[in-house]
Amino acid sequence: MSDHRSLPVPDGLEGDRLDAAIARMFGFSRTRAAELIAEGNVLVDGGAAAKSDRVQAGSWLDVALPPPPSAPVPRAEAVPGMRIVHEDADIVVVDKPVGVVAHPTLGWTGPSILEGLLASGVQLATSGAAERQGIVHRLDANTTGLMVVAKSETAYSVLKRAFKERTVDKYYNTLVQGHPDPLRGTIDAPIDRHPAGDGRWAVVAGGRPSVTHYDTIEAFRAASLLEVKLETGRTHQIRVHMSATRHPCVGDHLYGADPTLAERLGVRRQWLHAVRLAFDHPTEHRPVSFESPYPDDLEQALAALRED
Repeated sequence: MSDHRSLPVPDGLEGDRLDAAIARMFGFSRTRAAELIAEGNVLVDGGAAAKSDRVQAGSWLDVALPPPPSAPVPRAEAVPGMRIVHEDADIVVVDKPVGVVAHPTLGWTGPSILEGLLASGVQLATSGAAERQGIVHRLDANTTGLMVVAKSETAYSVLKRAFKERTVDKYYNTLVQGHPDPLRGTIDAPIDRHPAGDGRWAVVAGGRPSVTHYDTIEAFRAASLLEVKLETGRTHQIRVHMSATRHPCVGDHLYGADPTLAERLGVRRQWLHAVRLAFDHPTEHRPVSFESPYPDDLEQALAALRED
């Protein structure tokens, strides 16, 4: 059963294309918004409209939203290369390999950390949606490194609050193109979905506040190795912020990286690794910290740069 919404066009969208306005108002991609319009599921002031029509503030929209697709159900499935760094009664810390997501998601057919933990016999917190049980933060599929997952309900609620209140220290290392100036600094720029609606994120006025601290560890002829500390945890935050400063992560073709450099270094994904995770243990109330070595592909890329 579809969900009908009736509402006026906000003043801030005056003059926008109808597909762009629908995308902004409902969080769709432009493509999905255009499909809804083409299917006759969008009326403007009671009449049909084309996706390229310009909207007027105050015009009345009637939108028939499709029902949300069912979330995939997690199943126990071993994840090659996944390493459990620490486990106790309340938490499990894993070192996530490349090509693995945090939890099952629509459109993803590969492995997930959640399913790997279930296959290892780890009992996880059941708070939250079934497909995300115990998951309190995520890494991109092709970003490697440390993740903490909640085993107890107490740990789940405490860790969710800790991430929301930014009391978890998340450190990453990333290899970026060129040399950031200054060598140490803070990028404070809001992030939201890219206006193109193609799955990318971007620095957008009015987006969610996003803060990234970085420091240069080692400089090479064509690239720099940075330590990054996230103050916020937006989707693709490091990748978006580094691309916005014209120093994209090496190998990150989605955000404008040079494919020639990536090929020369043998990098087939963004050079980005969650190297350290530190927080107060949710039940023992003591500081804990975990570290992860670079995976082979990232280490080999550094070796190639050092040979230069």
